[in-house]
Amino acid sequence: MTTRVDTPHTIVREPAGAAQMRRLTDTSPETSLLRLEQLAHLMDSAFVVPGINRRVGLDAVIGLVPIVGDIAGMAIASYIVYEARRLGAPRWLVWRMMANVALDGAIGTVPLAGDLLDAAFKANRRNVALLRRHLERKGGLRPSEIEGKAVRLD
Repeated sequence: MTTRVDTPHTIVREPAGAAQMRRLTDTSPETSLLRLEQLAHLMDSAFVVPGINRRVGLDAVIGLVPIVGDIAGMAIASYIVYEARRLGAPRWLVWRMMANVALDGAIGTVPLAGDLLDAAFKANRRNVALLRRHLERKGGLRPSEIEGKAVRLD
């Protein structure tokens, strides 16, 4: 299946999935941050635990596998730090994000209790929030929230 793309001078036919591939390979800050937010959601809060109504992600699930699960979780969390550096995060922010990953990994190595604390710490979401805040302040990204006071006009 192809998609028709009209440009001012030519008509181009794209193969199916080309738009999806462009979205995955786009390196703009907005698109990269969106991908990182989706990854952080998947790793830290993708599922709701029935009964306690608490959100956990794949990080907590794979962390149940001794040693290998914690290493895999830290590797995925390190990718978020790598992307932050690629997006121009300063050294102090990268170091803070690495400290979050290291703390998350250290907590996760403790059997069972560490997995529970690991599910509560959510290092990936913290790191993506730090990166978003930095990019918004630097001006490389539009703010996700409007600062100020809302007033209802009747």
